[in-house]
Amino acid sequence: MAYGKTIELYLVNGTADSIITAELSNWNGKAIKIPRIEVSSCKRQDICDPGVYFLFCKEDDGTDAVYIGEAENVKERLVQHIRDNQAEKETYYWTTAVLFTGRDLNKALIRYLENRLVEIARSSNRYKVLTKNTYKNTVMKESQISAMEEFIENIKVLINALGYKVLEPFVVQNANGKADDASEEFFLSAGSASARGIVTAEGFVVYKGAVMNEKISIKSVGAGIVRLRDKHIKDGHIEDNVTTEDILFNSSSAAANFILGYSVSGPQTWKTQDGRTLKEIESSEAN
Repeated sequence: MAYGKTIELYLVNGTADSIITAELSNWNGKAIKIPRIEVSSCKRQDICDPGVYFLFCKEDDGTDAVYIGEAENVKERLVQHIRDNQAEKETYYWTTAVLFTGRDLNKALIRYLENRLVEIARSSNRYKVLTKNTYKNTVMKESQISAMEEFIENIKVLINALGYKVLEPFVVQNANGKADDASEEFFLSAGSASARGIVTAEGFVVYKGAVMNEKISIKSVGAGIVRLRDKHIKDGHIEDNVTTEDILFNSSSAAANFILGYSVSGPQTWKTQDGRTLKEIESSEAN
């Protein structure tokens, strides 16, 4: 059972475009969101503490990317990132940093946090993770691991609240491969194409393993779907016309068009195992 949480957001300079701190009640950690252009001049002591940080940027093709790191003095490390970029030692350009600090964090703990956060971000497949190497064999007590896993759960809540779903999978699944929220699954089958998916708060997610029609009608689906297919093929999310990752679409129709290669009505095409269409279910719920 999920319980409600209280988050205190503080706009340090009175605007959402500047520094924002975020804290959970009854937690000794803190999130600080800071624009790149304010890092060097920032005099706050809490950004000089030990912690982990996320650097958010976009690739040249528009892909969301993130660098996740750790430092005993986060501000010094962020300034070093800026210098490395200016010296062309780093090819990516980040615009916003979100860092997490907490009482009693030390080098071993932040190394553990960095490694786990990189693992979670990679498995979530929302951002391209730019971090290359992490410390995978940090030796810690069982009690410390438990405390850091709880710390990570709070990081997930706060970074999501700040607008970054970098640690959130498209669909949270249980051990049986079903969505944890027990939402209805929908299926599509036409010719050689087949897929299954689910409606989420963000749109429609097609599960990996979907078989796509090889042919596509540009006049029917539009150039946007064609570009999206090409991008997923380039990124390795489609191999031999089979999707290798869960893919999020803004609507059930976009998902169906992507799989079939021609234009259809998503609400009428996606059906449950017992044959009910998404349109029928949505109409029933609306009434």
